[in-house]
Amino acid sequence: MPRLLPYLEKGRLEAGCDEAGRGCLAGPVFAAAVILPLGFRCPQLNDSKQMSAKTRQKVRKLIEEKSIAWAVASIPPQVIDRINILRASIQAMHNALRMLTEKPDFILVDGNRFYPYETIEHECIIKGDGRFKSIAAASVLAKTHRDAYMEQMHLAYPDYGWNQNKGYPTAIHREAIGIHGLTPEHRRSFKYNPDQPVQLDLFVSGRRKK
Repeated sequence: MPRLLPYLEKGRLEAGCDEAGRGCLAGPVFAAAVILPLGFRCPQLNDSKQMSAKTRQKVRKLIEEKSIAWAVASIPPQVIDRINILRASIQAMHNALRMLTEKPDFILVDGNRFYPYETIEHECIIKGDGRFKSIAAASVLAKTHRDAYMEQMHLAYPDYGWNQNKGYPTAIHREAIGIHGLTPEHRRSFKYNPDQPVQLDLFVSGRRKK
């Protein structure tokens, strides 16, 4: 496991930001902002995609207990369709930053795209969730909060396997879309299986036709 850096510049309050669910066919995109205290220790902390679900839950609890401040925000599918997934992801990060109880001096963002937030300087860092503690912590919170949401949505729409695939475009998910159509949780602007027509009429006002 790589050693994560505690900060980009010592002596300032840095918030790490990351998102989860950008490549999904269904569900909101989630983002988190985290300000960790100097000296925060968690040997299991890493890019959330490299951690098991059980480990993520343990690390999430520690992050939420020990952080100076943390927040999680989401943007629903309908807004994603209207403004596109990049803007929605960044808007979710902005919303999470706005929810922090402490205002950071600097923002570390995973990836290579971000819109300036207020007057706070930022830096985009490709694969930052595998380099900096604060970004890794944000990746864990965004991922675990989104996974919990999709598991709840699985109870309402059990045909799509969201308790397993969390809305990502797996073969099972794509097949279910071809059979059952789209739910209100699906992103209409995303590309589904082009060889299999989607039965849009199967859902009306968020409820499946009987």
